[in-house]
Amino acid sequence: MKYLVVIEKTSTGYSACSPDLPGCIATAETKDEVQREMRDAVAFHLEGLRQEGMAIQQPHATSTYVEVLA
Repeated sequence: MKYLVVIEKTSTGYSACSPDLPGCIATAETKDEVQREMRDAVAFHLEGLRQEGMAIQQPHATSTYVEVLA
């Protein structure tokens, strides 16, 4: 499965979250690191849901950019 991950630059590095998996987040010093950490966080999150017998939500979030005059 592919989940949308939103990555944001912070004052100390990067943070990431997935709109489809509330509470599933990661932080790191570099963008590459946060992507790796988030992949691990998603896998860990899904494994926790499985162990608790909870349903695993299918990915549904999408993203796009809109252009506006600034």
